[in-house]
Amino acid sequence: MPAARFLVSGRVQGVFFRASAREQALALGIEGQAVNLPDGRVEVLAVGDAAAVDALERWLWQGPPAARVDAVERTAWPEPAASGFRIA
Repeated sequence: MPAARFLVSGRVQGVFFRASAREQALALGIEGQAVNLPDGRVEVLAVGDAAAVDALERWLWQGPPAARVDAVERTAWPEPAASGFRIA
């Protein structure tokens, strides 16, 4: 199953980005996590159907209404053994 790591930069902390990303991921059947990074970015790890992961990437470029996304970097990520989608 495809897995990806996204680094989202812009105004993405303190605007419910992680919680909204979790809602989107769960709706798409994606497992993984969303984490605030010390540098102000949000890291999103996603595992799921290729089309679902692509759909999540498109959503990450938009984010929730209060967010301002400047960039989304995507890299491959080894598939984890975790289940569900957590916020850390």
